[in-house]
Amino acid sequence: MGVKIASLEVVPYALPFRKPYVTARGRLDRREMVLLRLRDAEGREGLGEAVPLSLRGGAALSQVVSELEALAGLDSLDEAVLRDESTALSPPARCAALTALLDLRGRVAATKSSQDESSGPVECNATLVAGEPARVVADALSWAAEGFTSFKLKLGRDEDVEQVRAVRDAVGPEARIRVDANAAWDVSTAKRRLAQLEPFDIELAEQPVGEMEELAEVGSATSIPIAGDESIETCADAEEAARTGASDFAGVKLSKVGGPEAAIEIAEVMPCFLSSALDGPVGIAAAAQVAQTLEQAPGGARLAHGLATQRLFASTIAAVECELRDGMLHLPSGPGLGVEIDEDALNAHRL
Repeated sequence: MGVKIASLEVVPYALPFRKPYVTARGRLDRREMVLLRLRDAEGREGLGEAVPLSLRGGAALSQVVSELEALAGLDSLDEAVLRDESTALSPPARCAALTALLDLRGRVAATKSSQDESSGPVECNATLVAGEPARVVADALSWAAEGFTSFKLKLGRDEDVEQVRAVRDAVGPEARIRVDANAAWDVSTAKRRLAQLEPFDIELAEQPVGEMEELAEVGSATSIPIAGDESIETCADAEEAARTGASDFAGVKLSKVGGPEAAIEIAEVMPCFLSSALDGPVGIAAAAQVAQTLEQAPGGARLAHGLATQRLFASTIAAVECELRDGMLHLPSGPGLGVEIDEDALNAHRL
């Protein structure tokens, strides 16, 4: 059944990083996003968020804004309409609309009294920005002091092996280390580099190369499990990865796959962990709820999720949002997503 929407507001905004976010794909000083606010006739509000993935060749911010603003022309919204290809939404816009609709439904039902009563917090990995080994080690130890025991290292630079060796020595043998090259390597480089990294007990290697066939070739040459990210955007991609042996896991970003339902469908095909697209507070809360759903499923993969990225930002637009404590992400206790917007902060960060 469709939900009647009294008003729709689309707010592009940006959050600055505490320090530049550096990967093999480039450098970001801030993250541009789009907040979607749906309101019903009673004034209840549902929040959604889109993170344009233009560095990956996806829809630009202006396109996502236009797509979401066009939804104001619909009499009502429902999941079927938003997921229908004829609605012509890019994955980030679809994610924002579906998330806002789910949030509004949750607030209307007002049945979620406490996250602690239904689900526990979500274990997260530290996300280490690429850099000189000594600087990455200092960053790792800072995360470790806050209770994190799983560390994700961004690779694709000349000092990859030295960086991993230094972090392993610093955090000790019990810590989990995963690496992410963001498809920066070719097949021969990936085989050579992963062979060099095998002695450091790597939990998984995320997207070492770009194409599905290349992932399968690289995966067959290493003992390190392979996770697909850029290569798995749809359920059909996950099915191909599982069939060909290209990936052991999928790293799922809600804005990449098109929202919570699409993420759960991929998880029905292969083991998944949720990962942030450097989302704001709304996107993180939505992904954390999906992570809780996956962890409750029989046989669900017990992997840390990459949802601690709010720690990378210098500010927020939320008055109430998820909290990071002891390496765990704790969701707000209110209905729906539980996120509340700080209006002054939002106005300060509008684009």
